[in-house]
Amino acid sequence: MSDVSNSESNGGDGLMIEITGLNKWFGPFHVLRDINLKVGRQEKIVICGPSGSGKSTLIRCINRLEDHQEGKIVVDGTELTHDLKNIDAIRREVGMVFQQFNLFPHLTVLENLTLGPIWVRKTPKKEAEEWAREYLERVKIPEQADKYPGQLSGGQQQRVAIARSLCMRPNIMLFDEPTSALDPEMIKEVLDVMVDLAESGMTMIVVTHEMGFASQVADRVIFMDAGQIVEENVPDEFFNNPQSDRTKLFLSQIL
Repeated sequence: MSDVSNSESNGGDGLMIEITGLNKWFGPFHVLRDINLKVGRQEKIVICGPSGSGKSTLIRCINRLEDHQEGKIVVDGTELTHDLKNIDAIRREVGMVFQQFNLFPHLTVLENLTLGPIWVRKTPKKEAEEWAREYLERVKIPEQADKYPGQLSGGQQQRVAIARSLCMRPNIMLFDEPTSALDPEMIKEVLDVMVDLAESGMTMIVVTHEMGFASQVADRVIFMDAGQIVEENVPDEFFNNPQSDRTKLFLSQIL
């Protein structure tokens, strides 16, 4: 199995995600304002910013967990519209890991991992189980395959959630504050798995406050506030030479 995704890009330019003029409202609240963002193949983007700045909403728009009212989102050559066929096609290419693990408590780890490939990708059960064991190996918990989620620690459950997403063979992985619900000693084990995934060449967008991870892994760090991208730069410049006063204030509070 290749380390990176299994399907070819539709675009010859290596662009995986292109967001243009994106606006979104929740009722009267303008949550995303004129967002423009391009993400290249195998690029790692970390998005940070204060609570309520629109970070999670932005990545939830990329696989249509939230719909947008204005602008355009193109994922690996397919535009995200109200067309259900397009939405399904994009969701097959985009894996997502949330703060909460969202595992089915009545299914074993192995069953949680094979559910998507069997039902969505129509993968034969034997092959789906081989993939599942391979990805459990990759997230370093192969011995947990026959346990139930309630028997695992939070860090192990989050690693199962990452493996579950990988079992769908996505081209892009989205992470929405994947360590924020974890005890401090479990954070590192999840971040280690994410670092390994990044080094394998996966295209990733990660919403996180883990600035050590950002400086180690990100190609670009994006700072959002009040629904806008305030600043973006390579990690070294972002952390050592922030341009915006708002970014400087944010970094002074979290570093």
